[in-house]
Amino acid sequence: MIMPRRKKLSPRQERILEFIKEFIEDNDLPPTVRDIQIGCSISSTSVVDYNLRLLQKEGLIRRKSDVARGIELVGMRVNAPSLPRIPVLSYIAAGEPALALDAEGWSGEPMDNIEITPGMVNGKKDLYALKVRGTSMIDALVADGDLVLIEPARQANNGAMVVARLKEENETTLKYLYWEGDMVRLQPANDQMDPIYSHASNVEVQGRVVGVIRIMR
Repeated sequence: MIMPRRKKLSPRQERILEFIKEFIEDNDLPPTVRDIQIGCSISSTSVVDYNLRLLQKEGLIRRKSDVARGIELVGMRVNAPSLPRIPVLSYIAAGEPALALDAEGWSGEPMDNIEITPGMVNGKKDLYALKVRGTSMIDALVADGDLVLIEPARQANNGAMVVARLKEENETTLKYLYWEGDMVRLQPANDQMDPIYSHASNVEVQGRVVGVIRIMR
């Protein structure tokens, strides 16, 4: 059987193919059309798209039209990028304080592990998640059953949403933190609930909220 002869590629098409290969090797995912335009110094994305159609016609690439990074180099396997995973350690009360798990912080086996996007990590270390119980932070768009992402911390600025431990009571709660002289106000985001006041020496910050994952109901 005589195989049809493949057309000779233009220098631009050769460069695009090489760029796709290098991009995948460096990033473990395919480039977008805009990535190719910039990386190959091409005048417009329409010119890139034209050349990609020719490369696809020659059987050198495959494309998924509904996916931004849907370019596949034929014969080259691309590993799906792995997402960061963090533990869901326990529940956190968003209402009346609940018994703390550990005076030194959260410990024990996690309830679950979840994947989050790299953008949610954003260079932060040792993130973990807690599952919210209660509605005291509902006006801050933190509802019962949601997950809050926590960055371990012992200090927080006024107005930060924190996991706060009341030392004498050995209880924790999710609230806004306000320093008021030698007192601390733990403020709910729910006008139906009263703030908690405690002496500053009795309040220990265990972590700052850096993100919320809404659980659809």
